[in-house]
Amino acid sequence: MFLYKAIVFLPLIGALIAGLLGRQIGAKASEYITSGLMIVAAVLSWYVFITVGIGHFEGGPIKVEVLRWIQSGGIDVSWSLRIDTLTAVMLIVVNTVSTLVHVYSVGYMHTDPHRPRFFAYLSLFTFAMLMLVTSDNLAQMFFGWEGVGLASYLLIGFWYKKPSANAAAMKAFIVNRVGDFGFVLGIAGVFVLFGAINFDVIFANAQSFLPAEGAEAGSEVIMNLFGMQLDKAHALTGICLLLFMGAMGKSAQFLLHTWLPDAMEGPTPVSALIHAATMVTAGVFLVARMSPLFELSPDALVVVTLIGAITAFFAATVGLVQNDIKRVIAYSTCSQLGYMFVALGVGAYGAAIFHLFTHAFFKALLFLCAGSVIHAVDGEQDMRLMGGLGPHIKATFWLMIIGTLAITGAGIPFTPIGFAGFFSKDVIIEATYASHSPLAGFAFWMLVIAALFTSFYSWRLIFMTFFGQPRASHEVMHHVHESPQVMLVPLYILALGAVFAGGAFEGRFYGEEYAEFWKGALFTLPHNELVEEFHHVPAWVGLSPFVAMVVGFVIAWYMYIRSPSTPRVLAKQHRVLYHFLLNKWYFDELYDFLFVRSAKALGRFLWQKGDIGVIDTYGPNGVAARVVDVTNRVVRLQTGYLYHYAFAMLLGIAALVTWMMFGSSF
Repeated sequence: MFLYKAIVFLPLIGALIAGLLGRQIGAKASEYITSGLMIVAAVLSWYVFITVGIGHFEGGPIKVEVLRWIQSGGIDVSWSLRIDTLTAVMLIVVNTVSTLVHVYSVGYMHTDPHRPRFFAYLSLFTFAMLMLVTSDNLAQMFFGWEGVGLASYLLIGFWYKKPSANAAAMKAFIVNRVGDFGFVLGIAGVFVLFGAINFDVIFANAQSFLPAEGAEAGSEVIMNLFGMQLDKAHALTGICLLLFMGAMGKSAQFLLHTWLPDAMEGPTPVSALIHAATMVTAGVFLVARMSPLFELSPDALVVVTLIGAITAFFAATVGLVQNDIKRVIAYSTCSQLGYMFVALGVGAYGAAIFHLFTHAFFKALLFLCAGSVIHAVDGEQDMRLMGGLGPHIKATFWLMIIGTLAITGAGIPFTPIGFAGFFSKDVIIEATYASHSPLAGFAFWMLVIAALFTSFYSWRLIFMTFFGQPRASHEVMHHVHESPQVMLVPLYILALGAVFAGGAFEGRFYGEEYAEFWKGALFTLPHNELVEEFHHVPAWVGLSPFVAMVVGFVIAWYMYIRSPSTPRVLAKQHRVLYHFLLNKWYFDELYDFLFVRSAKALGRFLWQKGDIGVIDTYGPNGVAARVVDVTNRVVRLQTGYLYHYAFAMLLGIAALVTWMMFGSSF
């Protein structure tokens, strides 16, 4: 049991040491302590994965109670660690990527004077994410959920003296609060329906919650949600949609996606940690963990499929024209998360986690390679000011080629030969086509088109950055240099995952060993036979991702190698469309008009009319003003002249005599 606690709490120990004692022990010691503890946690995580996931582990999930936590009313929860195959997969994803990011940051951040604080934030983020994925109840999950949000705010705004970094951190924090509001309501709804927030109780009661198939559904009202009276089925759908709202915020899905590209203001290792394998996958993990509820709500799954498909397509279209090397990869992340949610929506939960697993390796590789490029060109991120870097940073070039081949799904169709994305992305596309979802056709074509766009913008990034004539200044090109080994070694390890993670685990995550591998960690109804059905799709469906990948590569090669003037001509000919995509479908401007400006206008009205006009006028300031006014008038009576006082006394005596003479007659 100590093993599982060590995996979770070693990053917290590192965060406390670097955060509280960083100035005393120095930056180097902070780096070595936090990175060393993360290496230990990562090794232990792989041991747990091999033991619990791959090994012949029998029985239900392992429970490790840390302490008794909440006992209030009907809520009785312990702070416990839930270790099953889903947890084991997330442990190796989180700890492996976080460890490599820690080591990479030793080189990338070597000139930053605030390294202890940076490494403390990295380890704190990792601890919060580990608490999320090992949670045994919804309250504990929400603790990790909010901890991840706090740590991401600190990391995105790490360079707090930059106004853009502060604005990006605030934007991420506020947009995520919108999703988190839905998550909180969902947790409350789960408690109302099942009388508990412990996973074991929820999952056990969920199977008998709805009437048996063929039985009369009944119309008993059991919940009033926002004025709507809901029976069991509709109440369950409402709860699932509220939980999914939280997932949309964390995983940057369509409508709640606007924070993700701006989060690139943080240091590049932060981008790799938050946007590759950890924070943005929290929403995918939430839906997968709650699969016993979502599987019982077809309507909620349709919404998940719809949002995922739109996100995959939308983000891919925006990535076509972005010029910031990190923003291209950020929109790629958003698009790939859409793939995962489509898989969840059609009931292919294992395929979603499989893509989450492989995506962690090749997306972290791409982000860290982008950091290596930025490091080589003195902080420049605009690809239009790069070009011709391939011969100067050969290791980074080839590693980024591997990441690009993985994300585009390069491989030989109908064979076990391919990069990681070839297996996981193809499984999702084929499972979507084979599913019985009413949106199966729509989602399938959205994913295929997104695959074409992904190939185009990924190779566009390669061609603009590493090929052609150098577009940077002579001074910058003179100083272009390869990254040190402390930055390259993590890239080599991630490259191995980008190459082999797909073929090595396909059968376990979503294949012939599905049941033995997951051991009930993911729930599917008996009629959900996608694990078998996706093998029998038509040949053209299996070929479609490969064709999309090749077409995208050819178009990118033609436009940026064969005829470099073509993109500029097309941008002029289709100026409206180009600016529409360049400005991200104008969502930022739309939200600024609908929410930011209206909130500012309301605040200005309340400040000027309410605070100043009413409260200040008639409240404390008004009373104070009246007191001052009265005292000023009273002070005028005290002139200091004797004849004034004598005159006032005479007036008083005259008034007194008059009253005595005539008072009795009144």
